[in-house]
Amino acid sequence: MPKFVRHAGWILAMLLCAAARAAAPDEYQVEAVFLLHFTQFVEWPPSVLPDTSSPFVIGVLGQDLFGNALEDAVRGESVNGHPLVVRRFAKGTDLTPCQILFIDRSAVHDVDRILGPLAHTGTLTVSNFEVPAPADVIIRFLNEDRRIRLRINVDYARNAGLTISSKLLRPSQVVGTIPVG
Repeated sequence: MPKFVRHAGWILAMLLCAAARAAAPDEYQVEAVFLLHFTQFVEWPPSVLPDTSSPFVIGVLGQDLFGNALEDAVRGESVNGHPLVVRRFAKGTDLTPCQILFIDRSAVHDVDRILGPLAHTGTLTVSNFEVPAPADVIIRFLNEDRRIRLRINVDYARNAGLTISSKLLRPSQVVGTIPVG
């Protein structure tokens, strides 16, 4: 058997591994998919989307490092018949109602002014940085050893009128009190 043929399988395996590494999603691509999946594991109060033609909005506040990943993730998707759309807000004063709001680190100066008024509006607040006290988001992405994990504040979720599925809570770091019963 020629030497090339004997090594062809090994070379193919090396090329496939290199391609997989090159195509590995970055942190924001993974977070974009998480934002989409939150729509399946969080229950919003009916008052949040009273009109059946209203879009389900995922907002991004501050610098948008998602690129096209968020649009790609939500393209063609809907939540209970509501089409998913992405809206971007440069600063807190630009905010319009949304069901999920991702707050980028660049908007840290707006966090205190934003989170207070959003506390009881049915908005799922999400970030990937530690928000300075006393404010906090409902879900924070934690990057541990190049893996995305979730920290969920169930008290803040309850205050917002949101119910988070145990399927999302189980693998997450939970902050607050989970009601029994």
